[in-house]
Amino acid sequence: MTSSIPAVDTRSAQGRGLQAVLLDMDGTLVDTEDIWWAAEVEVFAGLGHVLDSEHRAIVIGGPMTRSVGHLMAVTGTELTLPELSDAINARFTQLIARGVPLMPGARRLLTELAAHQVPTALVSASHRHIIDSVLRSLGAENFAFTLAGDEVARTKPYPDPYLIAAARLGAEPARCVVVEDTPTGVAAAEAAGCQVIAVPSIVRIAAAPGRTVVGSLEQLSVPFLRSLNATVH
Repeated sequence: MTSSIPAVDTRSAQGRGLQAVLLDMDGTLVDTEDIWWAAEVEVFAGLGHVLDSEHRAIVIGGPMTRSVGHLMAVTGTELTLPELSDAINARFTQLIARGVPLMPGARRLLTELAAHQVPTALVSASHRHIIDSVLRSLGAENFAFTLAGDEVARTKPYPDPYLIAAARLGAEPARCVVVEDTPTGVAAAEAAGCQVIAVPSIVRIAAAPGRTVVGSLEQLSVPFLRSLNATVH
């Protein structure tokens, strides 16, 4: 699928050190993972199925095709994947209509990135209409652009979204820092060759080479983000 987002000419991204910061949305910047699960539970309850909490860790952070496909398999529902995806997206949109809560430290981090003129993009597996709704709480002005899951041929865990975002900012993937909260997002960022900061929301994520794990966005700052790229050649 061809994205509707134009290329961004960001000359400030060129040079050594940190060139860009790429941020996930759900569970990373906004506290929506509970809302997504509530939407899924409600839709399946309306079909007579009870979703056990054990499935939550499996569906978190993935594309709708994977998440809904898994829930279809465990419940045996007869509805199609597009029908269920539309129903869950519609219910989620209803639930966030009045705004979404930001994760601790999110507003401060976005403000600091802007103050230091660090090129920043929002990279999410959520669909465009969901991102546009959430941006009313996050502030579209905080990002050079946003990239949605339905605007790329392959979304997370494939590296495509982060490779596309880095290219649009004129940045080398190795000089981008990605902030993610799920194993799926971390896998996508690492496959793209980016430095990764994991802020686990529900599923545990272990530290690894090229990956830093923190407990909250409140621990992040521009000097800290720049230090992660200090040894990249």
